[in-house]
Amino acid sequence: MRHCRPAVESVLRMTVVAISMAVLVHLLPLVAHAQTGARPDEWRFYGGGPGHTKYSPLDQITKDNVDQLRIAWTWTSVDETLRAENPIIRDGRAFRTYAYEATPLLVDGVLYTTTNLGQVAAIDPTTGDTLWSYDPGLYLEGRPAVHGFLTRGLAYWTDGDDARLFYAGGRTYLVSVDAETGEPDVDFGRGGRVDLTRGLGRTIDPSQYAVSSPPVVVGTTVVVGSAMTEGTGRQEAPPGHVRGYDVRTGEMKWIFHTIPQPGELGNETWGNESWKVAGGANVWSNMSADPDLGYVYLPVGSPVTDYYGGHRPGDNLFANSLVCLDADTGERVWHFQFVHHTVWDYDLPAAPNLIDITVDGRQIKAVAQITKQGFTFVFDRATGEPVWPIEERPVPQSTVPGERTSPTQPFPTRPPVYLTNGALEADLIDFTEELRAEALEIYSPHTAGPLYTPPALGGNIVRPGWSGGANWWGAAFDPETARLYVPSWAHFSFVVMEPGDPTRSDLTIRPRVSNLPGPRGLPLFKPPYSQLVALDMNAGEVLWSVPLGDGPRNHEALRGLDLAPLGNYDKSGGPLLTRTLLFIGQGIESNTLRAFDKDTGDEVFEMELPARSSAAPITYLADGVQYIVIAVGGGDSTEQLVALALP
Repeated sequence: MRHCRPAVESVLRMTVVAISMAVLVHLLPLVAHAQTGARPDEWRFYGGGPGHTKYSPLDQITKDNVDQLRIAWTWTSVDETLRAENPIIRDGRAFRTYAYEATPLLVDGVLYTTTNLGQVAAIDPTTGDTLWSYDPGLYLEGRPAVHGFLTRGLAYWTDGDDARLFYAGGRTYLVSVDAETGEPDVDFGRGGRVDLTRGLGRTIDPSQYAVSSPPVVVGTTVVVGSAMTEGTGRQEAPPGHVRGYDVRTGEMKWIFHTIPQPGELGNETWGNESWKVAGGANVWSNMSADPDLGYVYLPVGSPVTDYYGGHRPGDNLFANSLVCLDADTGERVWHFQFVHHTVWDYDLPAAPNLIDITVDGRQIKAVAQITKQGFTFVFDRATGEPVWPIEERPVPQSTVPGERTSPTQPFPTRPPVYLTNGALEADLIDFTEELRAEALEIYSPHTAGPLYTPPALGGNIVRPGWSGGANWWGAAFDPETARLYVPSWAHFSFVVMEPGDPTRSDLTIRPRVSNLPGPRGLPLFKPPYSQLVALDMNAGEVLWSVPLGDGPRNHEALRGLDLAPLGNYDKSGGPLLTRTLLFIGQGIESNTLRAFDKDTGDEVFEMELPARSSAAPITYLADGVQYIVIAVGGGDSTEQLVALALP
């Protein structure tokens, strides 16, 4: 089903915009450099540019006028029309989504977005009018694994004549759509789609496999990762192998085995021949690329299961690794493993940032990978050589029967951590003596300790937890100042290791993960609970750190204490960096968009959005106006794109 309904005025306006943009494009360099961010007139990649800087040189909105930002237009997702017209979808809980996390693209004067139910739409970037929408009906095959119906965006490709939009929708499909007409590219795969459950080297259960993050296009290759159910309680799971497809035909050009097969580097790190059935080690988050080198950078996640690995002895390459591939051939160029034999769910949560820095007078084209642990690892992006030393340090060992954790883990020496890690008694809240005593009573019966203390029988506190530290929207990099801005959340997990039930599981130990409330519903540990940190990447130093939001300082147990902001105890949102300001949407518990002074971290503006947002915003210039666009809604709220601009 396809709809084309632009008004005549909208078509005329788009013609003028397209001509203006074509002239500007002709005057600007055609090479998309990896770390410079987006051009003023576009947002062509999920992260602004292929290096995921999330930076734009626009400066129309400043700290002197940001308080005048207003809603310029809203676009209601075409899913809402689909729900209204289809009683099954409207009333069926399986079709509901908990968040609208899409990040749109702006190319040649047209805004493109995906929807949670797998539609794709083209939008006038100055009015929010729908130009066309395409519905492949992917939702009819059932609810996808992991997140259900949820999308985070799409990828764009052109050779100057043809233009395509690529996105992963429904349960298992990679879809190609003509960017001009909104029609499926019938020459791609079968009728415009490729079934991602095929070509993995073994038969998988499609109910455990999905894709939520956008693919990345490098040259003529579409690179796609995967998401999968992690808590199955079984040794066997779909493998997270990464694949490259031809942009025109959909033919698989290569496959990179994130779980190495016999004869491949790293196969010996999966003991007991666990490589045969082990799953995960997937790229569920965003990827980055350097078009000049022709490389793609994969932030590879954890094996299944996340917290117990007795059945997969060894370091388990390439799980929990940054892997650099030749995008045309799929050949490994270099890799680095951040966690050996993980039992903490410390998968890589975000796209690496490709950054150009100067260290001790030496110019380096680098790649920086932020992590859940609060670390930032920095490498030469061509060779994989660490910019600063990385030390293998002894860590606590597992006492769980059958488990063998690594005796050491890598610790970067620079930059410093951007949030507190480890679950030490000294980290418990101490707003009052009474609260401290109550926190200690909750904490004491469980196993806890410094970072990389393994889960134990009876319960273990893992801090940061599965959703802590950095998250999928990643960090933002300023190429003018070489500063990296990292939002993070101090979430922690409570992991209980229990004997496996042989009637339901082939694991001798099965982990159970939950949250552990602190005294009187307050967090168990000290603030800040979410924060924004600025890192000087030339020096490898922290410049400043500020909490994101007030947090629970109005809690009845804290009244009269006159506390400074504590940071909201929820995920923040994605950062957007311009020449003048840093913007961040405030996650699950708040509908607030905030703007910060880049030099000091001082908050200069906040604005209430129509609904909650946990997406990454974008910015662009159209008809001489700078717009900021962010997705909001989900759950019981209407799914929309909201555009902000000065009056």
